[in-house]
Amino acid sequence: ATYNQHTKVAVKTMKPGSMSVDAFLEEANLMKTLQHDKLVKLHAVVTKEEPIYIITEFMEKGSLLDFLKSDEGNKQPLPKLIDFSAQIAEGMAFIEKRNYIHRDLRAANILVSAILVCKIADFGLARVIEDDEYTAREGAKFPIKWTAPEAIYYGSFTIKSDVWSFGILLTEIITYGRIPYPGMSSAEVIKALERGYRMPRTENCPEELYDIMMRCWKTKPEDRPTFEYTQSILEDFFTATESQYQQQ
Repeated sequence: ATYNQHTKVAVKTMKPGSMSVDAFLEEANLMKTLQHDKLVKLHAVVTKEEPIYIITEFMEKGSLLDFLKSDEGNKQPLPKLIDFSAQIAEGMAFIEKRNYIHRDLRAANILVSAILVCKIADFGLARVIEDDEYTAREGAKFPIKWTAPEAIYYGSFTIKSDVWSFGILLTEIITYGRIPYPGMSSAEVIKALERGYRMPRTENCPEELYDIMMRCWKTKPEDRPTFEYTQSILEDFFTATESQYQQQ
């Protein structure tokens, strides 16, 4: 679709009855104030009647999840994967600084531009969608595998539960879009987490990156790093990895 005659945009429809229009408008106004290079830009919201339309900037390569699984995405070298991770951490550090939370951080909710800039989408929407997906804790659709234990058990969503989800998102990036906890059901994951289980490091995952994941998955939310810290670590790691690759 186009907006203002010339801007190419994406249009998302919210299904009728999935949220209260007032709650949604409040959230949309807040989303409009959150403007950052690594966040998908919200152009407009159309609420004359249901369904509500959300008009955002158009991202040529679609979701990061689909991109990583594509032929082009599959060929991305390690430094690029770390660059993607650092870009997402940068966007989340901005959300953190603004005392906001995402609540549904995963590769499917990151969009990729033509020049491979990653931008965070759908921030804040999870809170206002009155959908079984977010209320039925045991429901298969609730993204259990990305959700921090305290959010699963007590519905306690904070920026620190986003940090946990970011650790899971890092596994999606390094495995080119593999589903987290392969071969395990959501119920099995919940039980395993109670026992202190964490996903093991995959063969192609550098120790430094796995170390970040493990910090994101600390049991106590307050022990997890900030996004600001994670961003600086990933940016340094990107610089180091890139120069190593150039020397090879």
